[in-house]
Amino acid sequence: MVNVPSPAVSIVGRHNSGKTTLIVKLIEELVARGHDVGSVKHHSHKGFDIDYPGKDSYRHREAGASETVIAAPGQIARMKTLKGEAECSDIVRSMPGHDIVVVEGYRKSGLPTIELMRSGNEADQRVAEAFALGAERGWALGTDFTQIAKCLFTPEGERIEGAEEALDDNLRNDGECAAQAPADEVLDELAAAAAAAEDGIHPDLVRKMPGVNTVAIVTDIPRAIEAAAIYGIPAFDLNDTIALADFVESHFVRPRVTVVIQAGGESRRMGRSKATVPFLGRPLICRLIERLSPVADDLVITTNEPDNLTFLHQEFPQLNIQLVCDIFSSRGALPGLYTALQAARNPYVAIVACDMVFASGALVVAEALCMNETGADVVVPVNKHGFEPFHAMYRRMECLPAVRRALDRGEKRAQSFFGDESVVVHEFPQSKVLEAEPMGGCFINANTPDELHALEDMVMEG
Repeated sequence: MVNVPSPAVSIVGRHNSGKTTLIVKLIEELVARGHDVGSVKHHSHKGFDIDYPGKDSYRHREAGASETVIAAPGQIARMKTLKGEAECSDIVRSMPGHDIVVVEGYRKSGLPTIELMRSGNEADQRVAEAFALGAERGWALGTDFTQIAKCLFTPEGERIEGAEEALDDNLRNDGECAAQAPADEVLDELAAAAAAAEDGIHPDLVRKMPGVNTVAIVTDIPRAIEAAAIYGIPAFDLNDTIALADFVESHFVRPRVTVVIQAGGESRRMGRSKATVPFLGRPLICRLIERLSPVADDLVITTNEPDNLTFLHQEFPQLNIQLVCDIFSSRGALPGLYTALQAARNPYVAIVACDMVFASGALVVAEALCMNETGADVVVPVNKHGFEPFHAMYRRMECLPAVRRALDRGEKRAQSFFGDESVVVHEFPQSKVLEAEPMGGCFINANTPDELHALEDMVMEG
């Protein structure tokens, strides 16, 4: 099994803002939709109690989270002693295989963040007012209020003469926010915040403002709703869990993917089917299945010799593998692509050649999330050699007719339909490939016995 990173989204707020109640509702809704949800609960204080009624971790699990991590300085719920505080990214990486991990807290995690602001919470109201001020002034989302305050005030809280005009000029030059000075009453708040100790006056304006990673607001505060509209961020009512779940599902939940491994038939250079050629003592296709099945909601193998691959049903009885005969008798990459798209049962289709020894489930997930984010019809890795269409992601219904038109023109190359005006192609650069799969090598093919033996040695050497 391959450890595939789980996508994640964070919901943040201030003390007693109702984060846990919102998260519990969201988990329940996503689980009801058939998604595997993991969750993380972060405590800023040391120590915690877990897994008895009333505690947040218990509520996460009762809502349906299949895995919950409780984290605090020096300790996480897996009872592993830590030096310092666990990084959110490390925790999420340690929770592979989920469709989504919903994180409570960890404002500085770098994850897409959903900000909660409740009118019954005074700190939320203060933050909402400052958030609205920044929006009205045209300040960039994530503007550092503390630095603004330090530009305008001495450490003793006295106004610096002429500082507002100089600040305006800097903001105008940097393009970070509009050249309007803050309202006096907010400046007083900023001064207090800048001079405050760690637990001093209004620290929320210093440490707990919406930032560049904020993707949505959940609130019943009109000023926060106005600010979200200015920034172009969706705002959801506190009780509208359905709409929030729709948003999370459409933007962040791992999409349902059919993985198609193209086995083809006999390889002249191998003297037999590449799918069944021995690799480390087993048929090569077994390695591909083990690497890719953890991210496959539906697993298809296309082949022109299905009788030679029926052993896979006994080898992997839990996977319900479909063996699909090639539709066209003629050889060629494009006819194979058409068969793969036709056989898929999900809207997103990852197509991988059976001789890619280092095919990556993590890369499949990254491509699917990229397709979700960009709305592209094809997400295809690209490097100095060109496109890699056989470790790419395709949107089934949009690509099928375009592939058919290319076939009708007599085309054989897989990427020959990329120029179809109905198809939106998104190039996935090598830098993004390496983010998903740092070890690289995803596109290495074994075309000859010598190449296969060299790859065996590479795997054995680690």
